[in-house]
Amino acid sequence: MSEFLSANLPYLLSGISVGGQYALIAIGYTMVYGILRLINFAHGDVFMVAGLVMVYATASLPIYVSIVLVVVVTVAIGVIIEKVAYKPLRSAPRMSVMISAIGVSYLLQNCALYFTGGLPQIYPTIPFLSEQVQIGSATTKMVTIITPILTIVLVLLLVLMIKRTKTGMAMRAVSRDFETSELMGIKINNVISMTFVIGCFLAAIGSLLYFTNYNSVIPTSGAMPGLKAFVAAVFGGIGSVPGAVIGAFIIGICENIIKGLGLTEFSDAFTFVLLIVILLVKPTGIFGEKSTDKV
Repeated sequence: MSEFLSANLPYLLSGISVGGQYALIAIGYTMVYGILRLINFAHGDVFMVAGLVMVYATASLPIYVSIVLVVVVTVAIGVIIEKVAYKPLRSAPRMSVMISAIGVSYLLQNCALYFTGGLPQIYPTIPFLSEQVQIGSATTKMVTIITPILTIVLVLLLVLMIKRTKTGMAMRAVSRDFETSELMGIKINNVISMTFVIGCFLAAIGSLLYFTNYNSVIPTSGAMPGLKAFVAAVFGGIGSVPGAVIGAFIIGICENIIKGLGLTEFSDAFTFVLLIVILLVKPTGIFGEKSTDKV
């Protein structure tokens, strides 16, 4: 057992780190779905845009100023997307909103293609996060250690905000009954905007951690992490923040263990096989609740 752990320690550490990064993206999916019953397919591309903003910002600004700028710009993009692409369709059929989300996704990808010319953009080295550390028999970057700790701290703060603040109470009320919440005086638009702000803030933090490991950004960099984060949200029970986080860590660890076994080609396939299995066995996910139709 100890030999197995020693041999697979680098993959286990990498899996925990990647799982934390998926978790930060998955929370955006699960929160938006919890409020609007909308799968925000553009969320992975917002994550990619955050990576590109960091690349271009560090070309002329100090690294720490660039980090702040990345967070601010990413949050602003998320709020603009909600106001322009989703808010006008609030009373439209869900299929219309879903098509709008797919359209926004392709718009962001094509804008990125235009600005980058399709060439990989080298991600800047972030001091401290990129330092090498030794853990047992494994040599890894500091970001691998920081990611799960930071993820857990951010998730705990988010859960406290949802449970203890007026904004959080409003979010819970809106997720339960949209129309009644509006009748009770809750400012629905403010709640939805705050949901996008939180989701995009976490996606920006996730991009800083993710691209520190992968070193380059291309227009489709957000597609696969976005899909895996979506699967994590479904696996944990979409609409449940703890469920999304647990699902993300499970997926990150499993896919890296598969790589450690020499089956790298199947690491991505595992995620989508897991999605099929969970939809067949427990469609609501691990922590999901059965929905009831109102009459």
